[in-house]
Amino acid sequence: MTQAALTISSKNYSSWSLRGWLLCRMAGLDFEEVLVEMNDDARQELLLLSPSVLVPRLTHNDVTVWDTLAIAEYLNEVTPDAGLWPVDIADRARCRAVSGEMHSGFHNLRSALPMNLKARHERFKIFSGARPDVERVKTIWAECLEASGGPWLFGENPTVADAMYAPVCSRFRTYAVELEPKLAAYAEMVLAWPLMLEWTEGALAEPDEIVELEVEF
Repeated sequence: MTQAALTISSKNYSSWSLRGWLLCRMAGLDFEEVLVEMNDDARQELLLLSPSVLVPRLTHNDVTVWDTLAIAEYLNEVTPDAGLWPVDIADRARCRAVSGEMHSGFHNLRSALPMNLKARHERFKIFSGARPDVERVKTIWAECLEASGGPWLFGENPTVADAMYAPVCSRFRTYAVELEPKLAAYAEMVLAWPLMLEWTEGALAEPDEIVELEVEF
């Protein structure tokens, strides 16, 4: 019997739901997906950040944890052999730093390039306020790949950092953000990741009448 449940929202729009879902799958957790219906009441509660619909929210045995990084740390404790964080202490510190940076920053990027897996723009003008965020992501990827040798940000296997930046890969594809070859190869690898393909299949199957919120959720 499944002892875990992950509450998520729209697979097409909710980047935080995607991050939490990836982490649970990477940890090998057997969990049930619980979808928050996007009716008017749920939309209002999400906008007010009501605890009743915070997504993602993991319930495992008698533990309930929300906030994506908190979920990552919890999963690392209950599945320590899953390799969610790098083994090397310096790499682990850097992985936590870049994951935390995505968790708390990049507000202009989120606003200018909202996740929408169904959309694809051949050209898209990024407003000036979001450009530093885009360049910072590129710098993080380049530095991590250079230090680790790739193909993932911290070496041979995906870590929390890759889960945190996976929605950005989709945003860069949706909005035709130009990337140098090494970074483009990384983004394409993430998008071809079987877990990402599975999530994207679910996103494409969502009804088109789901309305995108004006804030990221």
